[in-house]
Amino acid sequence: MFSVIFPGQGSQIVGMGKELYDKFNIVKDLFKQADDTLNFSISKLILEGPKEELDLTANTQPAIFLISYSIFNLAKNEFNLDLNKAKYFAGHSLGEYSALSCAGYLDFSDTLKILRIRGDAMQNAVPKGRGGMVAVLGSSVDVIEKVLRENKENLKAQIANDNSEGQIVLSGKTEDLEKLTQILKDNSIKNVKLPVSAPFHCDLMNKATKIMTEELNKLNFKNGKNKLISNVTANEIKDPDELKNLLIKQIENRVRWRESVINMIENDVDHFIEIGPGKVLSGLVKRINRNVKIDTINSQGDIEGLKI
Repeated sequence: MFSVIFPGQGSQIVGMGKELYDKFNIVKDLFKQADDTLNFSISKLILEGPKEELDLTANTQPAIFLISYSIFNLAKNEFNLDLNKAKYFAGHSLGEYSALSCAGYLDFSDTLKILRIRGDAMQNAVPKGRGGMVAVLGSSVDVIEKVLRENKENLKAQIANDNSEGQIVLSGKTEDLEKLTQILKDNSIKNVKLPVSAPFHCDLMNKATKIMTEELNKLNFKNGKNKLISNVTANEIKDPDELKNLLIKQIENRVRWRESVINMIENDVDHFIEIGPGKVLSGLVKRINRNVKIDTINSQGDIEGLKI
């Protein structure tokens, strides 16, 4: 059995999807629809840059979704690959919205609009430079949670992403992360400051949660075709109302990616298909379990070579 997985921020590059855009009208049409929906040329930004603009989270989020959605629909409609036969759909952070849309819970245009709002809300929740994120390498959730507990009087930080064995991301205020990185260093725990503009997936995102609660409640969630694995619970979910609530919670809560992948594998998934730019999730899945089959789909050759 296979699962379809969708990447989040960090996978974007200028020129992503260009080969497919140049060759297939279905992709050109989706890019044009996205431009019309967002009232600016996101297609030009994706295909030509500049990188600094594409990397702004309000642009990155709809851009990555557009690429994932285009590849998914191209595979389905031009190459007759029924990816909706997947046992599960799952996405990492904003990738959860790609999963929802491709599974039929949310319309294409609604997803673009809500991701633009989500990106703006997350970027503006904390003044620039006041918060950040740190990747911790070669440690475990238990060890990091213990460090956070032992130092909770002096600093506040949260696990934002539990990505794979040995890759955890922390979020918090800049000054707290500076103290924390020194403590980790003193304990010989390797860590790297990430080049992000805000502290995602922690309670500093509270303003974004308020905005997204209002905006998500305006949307019409439909009954989708596939079960999803939620970032917040790492469990399967199909009820549209519960999906909405978990998308709201996702903004301030940990992305439980490692547990999500383990759950899918324990439920007979032995093949993961990553749809979108880059290979980030494929790398994480490989670190979690080396025995499963992994395909990354972001070119015509990838689609033609896919066996499901």
